Amino acid sequence: MATQNTYMFKSQIPRPNHAGIFFLLNKPCIPIPNHSPSFPIWRRPQLQKKDTNVRVGYVPNKAKAVAGGTRMSISVRATVTVKLTIGGFLSRLVGFSHGLNDKSDLLSKLLLLELVSSELDPKTGLEKKPISGYAHQTGLKDGEVIYESEFVIPADYGEIGAVLVENEHQNEIYLKHIVLNGLPNGPIEFSCGSWVEPKFDNPEKRIFFSTKSYLPSQTPGGLMSLREKDLVSLRGNGKDEYKSFTDRIYDYDVYNDLGDPDSNRELARPVLGGSNKYPYPRRCRTGRPPCKTDPRSERRSDTLYVPRDEEFSEEKEMSFVTKTAYSVYMLLPSLEASLKDPDLGFPSFADITQLYKEGIPIPKIKNQASMQILALRLVKAVCDAIDNLQFETPAMFEKDKFSWLRDEEFSRQTVAGVNPYSIKLVTEWPLKSALDPDVYGPPESAFTEELVELEIKDFMTVGEALKQKKLFIIDYHDLLLPYVSKVRQIKGTTLYGSRALFFLTPDGTLKPIGIELTRPPMEGKPQWKQAFTPSLETTGLWLWRFAKAHFLTHDCGYHELVSHWLRTHCVTEPYIIATNRQLSVMHPIYRLLHPHCRYTMKMNAFSRQALINADGIIENSFSLGKYSMELCSMAYDQQWRFDREALPADLINRGIAVEHPTAPHGLKLMIEDYPFANDGLMLWDALKQWVADYVNYYYKDASMVQSDTELQAWWTEIRTKGHEDKKDEPWWPVLKTPEDLIGTITTIVWVASAHHSAVNFGQYDLAGYFPNRPSIARTNMPCEDPTGERWKRFLDNPGSELLACFPSQIQATKVTAILHVLSNHSPDEEYIGEHIEPEWSEEPVIKEAFERFSSRLKELENIIDDRNANNSLKNRGGVGVVPYELLKPFSEAGVTGKGVPYSISI
Repeated sequence: MATQNTYMFKSQIPRPNHAGIFFLLNKPCIPIPNHSPSFPIWRRPQLQKKDTNVRVGYVPNKAKAVAGGTRMSISVRATVTVKLTIGGFLSRLVGFSHGLNDKSDLLSKLLLLELVSSELDPKTGLEKKPISGYAHQTGLKDGEVIYESEFVIPADYGEIGAVLVENEHQNEIYLKHIVLNGLPNGPIEFSCGSWVEPKFDNPEKRIFFSTKSYLPSQTPGGLMSLREKDLVSLRGNGKDEYKSFTDRIYDYDVYNDLGDPDSNRELARPVLGGSNKYPYPRRCRTGRPPCKTDPRSERRSDTLYVPRDEEFSEEKEMSFVTKTAYSVYMLLPSLEASLKDPDLGFPSFADITQLYKEGIPIPKIKNQASMQILALRLVKAVCDAIDNLQFETPAMFEKDKFSWLRDEEFSRQTVAGVNPYSIKLVTEWPLKSALDPDVYGPPESAFTEELVELEIKDFMTVGEALKQKKLFIIDYHDLLLPYVSKVRQIKGTTLYGSRALFFLTPDGTLKPIGIELTRPPMEGKPQWKQAFTPSLETTGLWLWRFAKAHFLTHDCGYHELVSHWLRTHCVTEPYIIATNRQLSVMHPIYRLLHPHCRYTMKMNAFSRQALINADGIIENSFSLGKYSMELCSMAYDQQWRFDREALPADLINRGIAVEHPTAPHGLKLMIEDYPFANDGLMLWDALKQWVADYVNYYYKDASMVQSDTELQAWWTEIRTKGHEDKKDEPWWPVLKTPEDLIGTITTIVWVASAHHSAVNFGQYDLAGYFPNRPSIARTNMPCEDPTGERWKRFLDNPGSELLACFPSQIQATKVTAILHVLSNHSPDEEYIGEHIEPEWSEEPVIKEAFERFSSRLKELENIIDDRNANNSLKNRGGVGVVPYELLKPFSEAGVTGKGVPYSISI
């Protein structure tokens, strides 16, 4: 693979100097006296994961007390760490622009702390009065401001279980952590990792609990009301419009913000969710007002609310925003200006290659909008707009420029590509559509027994292949066929119902048998369908290449809309909302799930703004056009089931695996050399064992699961609110035993980590050279109702006709740019098993379980390397083949084709 740079494009984008860069996000420019206005980047810096000796405990009889009248007391020092933002913006706000010798800053009371006892007053049975003190700035180290405060605590006060914080600055601060020193049983840490509003915006004090976890029934009496109060503060009232960068409200809404009917009636889109016609998961509520022209739709705006702590960290934002700003605000307008004809395709395959070798010229844009100017600043090109576009060479094209033409590679990527979730075993023969024949035509497939046996005659009959489980299929026929007539009314795109059939050969590889394409009756024409097979005869060979191109656009669209967006991003957002609304931050399951929630809501908000919205990149560059999200809703309705999202259940449901008591992982694979399944099952087992160790530590029996009010409310809300349109389905798992909880949690964390990584981080390597996975087909098959002139063009120059079918220059370049953004690991990526969370290290048993988990993942890295070096595993590697590394747990930053982050972080 070619060396990957930090940025998507090569020398055209210099590495930015982070120290002085500001990017206008959702907060207005704030003038500071005696300073030029700047554009703040508001971040969520991450607490460094490391082992710590910080303990939670309070043992009064061992305390070294100091005299305080007739009452013994203890002197405790609180050290508060506040993270500075990039560019010194926060440092000026908190007074460090004048240095630490400024007495007015050192003596100012800018943070009020209140220490809360875990115990109730034994005399009154009420909560003990908090002990208050102001924290003062005492230092600046490594981009962090240190505050300190002294407290005198009565010896009988009990364990400190919470700290209340009031921010008396004029602006919010990022509170990293608080440590209490001087306690008899060692220091106590409060891992905050959160933004704290100024009291002028929100007079309620923020609540931070220690790193010790409690089930609801085990909550110390002094913390019970605070536990409930903190949860209530995150739920909102379901009425207000939420403010970005201040509010921390988690609530549900339907997908009613994808269209923009107020700007153009053509941009109206159906509401997804809340109806039988368009069922869908819920998203985070923003509270924006309704559209004027369609009260059912929410009015779009330049900013999109996510709860404050769901924002990107500064490293993540710098990486993501730089790439996105260049792609969206500079590249696309420049390309649109350069390419007067948006339908213009690439004249030759050599012109496609130029994207990676020498680049293509793009003009400087005059009269740039403010966002374009800011984007230029972000990539250090304020004066001179970039005049040449050059992409890094995708790994697949780097290894073998012609691999996209090979049938072996076409088949291999069904089990080792970016969409390994679609292939399934053929269990019924003959193949037949379940759609209404009065509407869609005869249901019988064009794959006849005679046709199939011509392709596998050297091996066996169809009957033998079915019996020996050697026939496999990817079938989009019935899902796509209802959209064919509608999509064909959109200029510049076409569609078929499609399916591809494969045969498992004795060497463990898949041989393509054929591709079936179907057009339903429409426009007075009867149903048209044809099965295309590999051929050595030239006309048949080129028709096969066209058929592959059409099928691959369908697979590409299904991958992006269903395997990727729906089954990871979209279904996970309700889990995150419910986790924050129903599980206290001191709940052990909250602390287990929290790393798996990082950045997902922010990424989903970006997707609703620029990718899946009306006239967004998906609609403009994928075959389904404006019907893309409607099809996504249909897939959710017909195909999605929580109980089948676990990897073993998914493999069994697709007929790829059967339960077997002596087989590895308890499953026998029908395709033994299935890289995604082989690596995935090892990763699944490691995840499940880690979750089991964790859950079993806190839940000793079924009664503890059933009596956990927060846990039961969490699971009920996921089903009845987050996935409300499927709330009555009988397949939802129950949550009655520790085993039930282990299965449910493992499924959730698998989807957020391994499933997403498998379908996301290989996109640029395998689809960056778009002929391998075109996002759209713009012309029909040459043999569908051919005119004399078109058939002659096909016979005379089939390559040019294939290029005309491929995406246009603007479409291909848009998708390539976005795929690079989406395939990129940010510098602050958190990979599963790499670093322990502070809350996990609190309990020795959990710490040991995590260390075992981390060791298993390191072993998996070596096993994957060994598998890729095994020449007998032909689906994993070979000459000119990108080795399968998508489920290797760890990675460096950039586009690497490996690495499994905890969460859906891109």
